[in-house]
Formats: sequence, C-alpha cells, structure tokens
Amino acid sequence: MCQCISIEAHLLLVLGLILIIVLDISVLSMVSKDITRNVVDYISTLAWKNKTIIQRFHQPSCLEQRSTIEHYRSLGLLFKRCTLLLPTKDRLKFILGRFSQIPCFMLEHCLTPDCIGFSSCGVFLQTLIAGWDELECHRVFNFLCELTNLLQKIGAVITAKPGAKWHQELQLRLFCRQVLLDPQPNQVEHQFWLVQLLKPLPMVSQAHLLFILYGPLRPEGSLGWQDLVERGLPHSALWDLAKAILELFGQVEVKGWNTDSMLAVLEELTVIPQPWHVENIARLLVLCGSNLCYTVLASKALSGRLTEISRLIVYIVLVCEKDGYHMGWAVKLVQQISKVFSTVPEKLCFIQQLENMFSEVTREFFEFSVAGNHFEDREIFPTLCILLDSRAHFHTNFIHMFLQQELHRLKEM
Repeated sequence: MCQCISIEAHLLLVLGLILIIVLDISVLSMVSKDITRNVVDYISTLAWKNKTIIQRFHQPSCLEQRSTIEHYRSLGLLFKRCTLLLPTKDRLKFILGRFSQIPCFMLEHCLTPDCIGFSSCGVFLQTLIAGWDELECHRVFNFLCELTNLLQKIGAVITAKPGAKWHQELQLRLFCRQVLLDPQPNQVEHQFWLVQLLKPLPMVSQAHLLFILYGPLRPEGSLGWQDLVERGLPHSALWDLAKAILELFGQVEVKGWNTDSMLAVLEELTVIPQPWHVENIARLLVLCGSNLCYTVLASKALSGRLTEISRLIVYIVLVCEKDGYHMGWAVKLVQQISKVFSTVPEKLCFIQQLENMFSEVTREFFEFSVAGNHFEDREIFPTLCILLDSRAHFHTNFIHMFLQQELHRLKEM
C-alpha cells in the first residue's frame, strides 16, 4: 500500500515539474524571434517529445487525471505562443502533426474504457485556439477533418442502421464532445463547432448525428435508440438533446437555419429509429421551452394535424404533472395554439378534439391496466393516476383562466 502511494506521489511530482518547465518555456518563447526559433527547434526534438508528451491516459487516479489535463492545457499554451508568428496553416501542421501519432487522440485507435485521451486533446485544442477568429477556426476544423477523416467516419456511422455500429457511434460521440464541443468556455464557441459538424449534412443526417452526440446513453454505454421508442424516459435522459436543439435554433437567423429547417430536423429526430413514445416527444418539447414548443405545435395545427397535436398536448399535460411544471404553462400553450385558428368553429373543433383525446388516452391507459400483461404493467396504473390528476389540474387552471378573462372584460365595460 505504501509503495503504491509513493509511486503515485512520485508520478505527480514528475508531472508537476514538467508542467512548470513547460510554462516557463512558453513564457520564454515570447521574448524574441531568435529565442522563439530556438524553442521551436527544441520542442521539435524526439527527446523532448518523449519526455514531455505524456500519455498516461488509462485508469489514472483523480489527482493524476487533473495533472494530465493541466499538463495538456500548458502544452496548448506553449504551442500557441511559440508558433505565434506562423500562418495558421503552418501552425496547425507543426502543432497537430506532433500529436497525430498519439493513439488516444485519434478516432477508433483506443479501445480502453474511461480513457482521458480525448479530454486531454480537447483541453489542448481549446487552449491553443482561444481568441482565434472564425476564419482561423474554420481552418482548424478542416485540418482536423483531414487529419482524422472525421467527415468520412460521420458519414459511415449515420448511414448505418441506428445501433448497428454502436462502438463507432460511441467513439464519434466521445471525440466530437470531448475534443470539439464540451471544452468550449461559452455558448457562442460551442455553437460554432456544433454548426460545423451539422452544416454539411442533409436534415435527416443532422437529426441522426444530433442523437449520436446528445441522445440518452444506456447503462452499458451504448445509445438508447430503442428506449425512446418503447417507454417514457426521465427528463435527465433528454436534457442534453434539448439544450443542443435550443443552441441551434434559439436564434435561427444567426445560424443560417430557418423555422422550416428546425421543424424538419425535429420531425426526423423523433422518428429515429422508429416513431418515439409520445411521452418522450412531449417531454423534449417541454424541455425546449415555450417558444419552440409553440412553434412545433402551431405548425402542426396549420397543417390540419389536429389528432396529432391533441395527443401531444395530452402528454405535455401529463409531463407537466409528472415533472413538476406549473399547469398554467400548459393552459397558456393551448390558448396560444387556439389563436392559430381563424374562425370560432375551428377553435371549437380544436378544443373538442383535445377533450376527446383526453378521454381516449385515459381509456387506453385503463385498458392496459386492466389487461395486466403489458410490458410496463407495473407503471401503467400509477401513470393512469397521474394522468387523471393532470387532467383535473389542467381543467381547473383552464376554467380559472377563462373566469379571469371574463372578469377583466366585465371591468372594462
């Protein structure tokens, strides 16, 4: 035990000393052009590389992991400073060429679980390009794509049947998130990299890649493609996906997308690999917030898909009750959607369809509960009870809103 502790302490001491040396060299490289050239020559030697490019990425202790991450942050600063006078293309060739030989930095080269290679690479890259303008970052992305064959690997995975290449899906998710997306310090830079990954793809492929990057993971590590089809998942399983959608489409005019493309991506997303369980679609819309939820439902209303939006609203009401959202939010949503219809008969038809759907969904849950042989038999009766409570709370809030509006109208008379 003591020997193990002493070995770890020794490794941490070595890492700490190397970290200090790297930081000192990075400061020294900014003194003059001659010194910069000497530093570049020095860090180009094989001896320096073997001593300084640490590759302890597998099963490190927490302290070792933090030290390794900080070491690669310092290396990013060193290479940033000592290549400052070179054109972007030459900088990238000099810098990334030295790290392309590290298996743990490359897609599908390391099969070790919990490897921190991608995280180390991400911290290095983020430190290196901090402050670079958009054009330079485009060059970084293109250079990385050439170095790793990223776009070809994306194409191979998203054209396969969901889950058929589960290892490649997970590798792609880890690489894109830990190298390009998660290390970014703010939303604007995170958006930039997400857009670069999605923009070259058609809508259906964008939806497929979004799921790979941010869809729910199963306990064994594979993506939960079929889980979204078979049963309702908790909000935590859909939260990352909702945040990514909001990032992309919260300000569509900035990203070059429009409302139609947003709706198309969402339509494609919620049928991969098959149409999702309605509760999951409803929960994703609730997590995406009022504006996006209204836009999706209003679009369906204008297309005459009353049955579909009525079922979605019933499940949105159920989700509000299950997840603790105020029912007044769902009531206001229904009120907004009713304004999409231009005539009173159309509005009444919508409300009637919604009421009929409440009864239909309640009857479905009751029949499943009575049958007693459904796959999720244990959850059906509690969900039925929650649905009845949600229906009561929804209608109470609906009537309260109507009475308030009527009282306000009488006061104005």
